Amino acid sequence: MDRNLLERLNAARAARTAAAVVTDLVTGAGRLVLEGESVAGELGNEVATRFRSGKAGVVDTGGGSHFINVYLPPPRIVIIGAVHISQALCPMARIAGFDVTVIDPRTAFATPERFEGVDLVAEWPEDVLKARPLDAYTAVAAVTHDPKIDDFPLAEALRTGCFYVGALGSRKTHAKRVERLAAEGFGPEQIGRISAPIGLDIGAANPGEIAVAVLADIIGAFRRRGLAAGEAA
Repeated sequence: MDRNLLERLNAARAARTAAAVVTDLVTGAGRLVLEGESVAGELGNEVATRFRSGKAGVVDTGGGSHFINVYLPPPRIVIIGAVHISQALCPMARIAGFDVTVIDPRTAFATPERFEGVDLVAEWPEDVLKARPLDAYTAVAAVTHDPKIDDFPLAEALRTGCFYVGALGSRKTHAKRVERLAAEGFGPEQIGRISAPIGLDIGAANPGEIAVAVLADIIGAFRRRGLAAGEAA
């Protein structure tokens, strides 16, 4: 890999931007492709598929043979609310390969005893997210049921293009949330990205089952990012 390509790749990784190095196996020439950039023809489809899977490999297209090496930022889940659902979700999310952060200003809930070994921040989301901004490789799960805590990170998740945005609450609760977000200038398409009630509809009845539903929803969103609705991964 030439120095210029390596420097550009390192810059992308430092910025938590997904990148792929596409190498022509005949000429040895390589190029850097950032996720979302257009690549023509079959090769473009293969690059998009590799971005979703995160797997490197050789692909043969009408344009020749190429090796695609993908560099994805570590995906992470930011959970707003140190509640029982969060306690169940944290260990499962880490097993699934996600970095996890729990944010909750309520110090009675956000205690190391309840979240041993978890990146736990007992501060207001507004303050935390200034220093630790959200991005396209972050999922946000807001589960406090308190708009004073949940609304800001939800809005920030929509602004920054998080790959998943979910919020706990009934349809009535979400309808009021929609009104507040609309008043802030968010359109129907943006607000429609919020998974609410949060998680897949599996009939979950307790915190552990809700955590399973949420994690499954997050994984599905991560593996289908960039696809149109209904399109297979």
